Amino acid sequence: MSALGDIVHALPVLAAIRATYPAVEIDWLADRKYAGILDLVDGISLRIIGRPGLVQAVAMMRRRAYDAALDLQGLLKSAAMARLSGAKRVIGFERDALREGSAAVFYSERVAVTVGGHIIHKNLSLLSALNIPTPYAVQFPFVVPTSSAADGVAADAMSRGAGGFALINAGAAWPNKRWAPQRFGQVAQHVRARHALPSYVLWGAGEAGLADAVVTASQGAAVRAPETSLGDLLALSSRAALMISGDTGPVHLAAAMSTPIVGLYGPTWPARNGPWSPADEVVSRASGCQCHHKRQCQRGGEGPVESRMCINEITVGDVTAAIDRRLARADGAPR
Repeated sequence: MSALGDIVHALPVLAAIRATYPAVEIDWLADRKYAGILDLVDGISLRIIGRPGLVQAVAMMRRRAYDAALDLQGLLKSAAMARLSGAKRVIGFERDALREGSAAVFYSERVAVTVGGHIIHKNLSLLSALNIPTPYAVQFPFVVPTSSAADGVAADAMSRGAGGFALINAGAAWPNKRWAPQRFGQVAQHVRARHALPSYVLWGAGEAGLADAVVTASQGAAVRAPETSLGDLLALSSRAALMISGDTGPVHLAAAMSTPIVGLYGPTWPARNGPWSPADEVVSRASGCQCHHKRQCQRGGEGPVESRMCINEITVGDVTAAIDRRLARADGAPR
C-alpha cells in the first residue's frame, strides 16, 4: 500500500491472476503517494486510495462485493484493510512469514511459504489459494509511457558520444541504505573511463543536494538527471545500460524493466529484496548488519553515524568490480 518496492514486487501476482482469469475484476488498494505507479500497469480494474480517505476506501470496497482479498504486505494496516473490504475470503501468509505477526488474526485463510526466498516468490505463493499455478516466468505488466525526460537524457548521452548511459540513484528513504555520495561520484568516473558511459543521477523530493554532491565528486562524469515522475523513471530505466543503486524504489522499477543492475545492500537482505535476475550483481554487507529492516543504524561506536553504517563498509573497488562483471555479462560474456 505505501512502499514503491512492495507494489512492484506484488505486480507478478496481478499478472498471473489476469493471465488465468482474463475476465475477472481486480482492484488495487494503495496510499496516494504511490498510487500513481498503478496508472502505468495493465490489468487493474479500479485503483482505490487508502490514505488519506480510509473511510471512503472501505465504503468503496464494500460496494464492490469481492470474492477474495489478498494481503501481500503482511502488516496490521494492510491486513485490517483486507478484512474491512468485506471480501468473502481474506487471504494472507502464515504468521511466521508476516512482517507483523498479529496481522494473521484478520485472515480467513493463511498460506504457508518457504522462509528465506525472494519476496516476489513469496508473494506468488498466495496464488495457490486461488488454484493458480506459480508462473514459470515472472511478469511485470507495466506499460512504459512516452517521456520527454527520457528522450532528453538519451539525446544528451548521444551528444557526449556515448552509445548509452548509466543511472545512479544515491537517495533512499532510510538513511542506512544510502552509500556515500562521494563514492558514487568516483564510481561514475570509472563508468566513463572504462565503459564510455555518462551517468545521470536520479533524485526525488529533498534529494537535489545529494545528487549535486555526486555530480561534484564525479569530476564531469555524471550530471544531475531532470526532475522525473514515476513514469519518467520507468522510461529512463527501460533505456539505461546500467543502474547503480541501494535498496529503494527506483532500483525495483529498473529490475522490472530488465535493466542491468548493481545493487548495494546494508540493512536489507539481497536474497529477499535484491534484483531477481541471476545476471545482476549485488554488493552486500547485510551479514554484518545490526539493524536488519530498521530505518536507523543501531551500531554503536565513536564518530558520526555515517561512518558506522554497514553500507559504507562497501568500497569503491567493490562496486567498480561488480560493474565490470555485470556489463561484461550484458555484452554476452559467460557468467
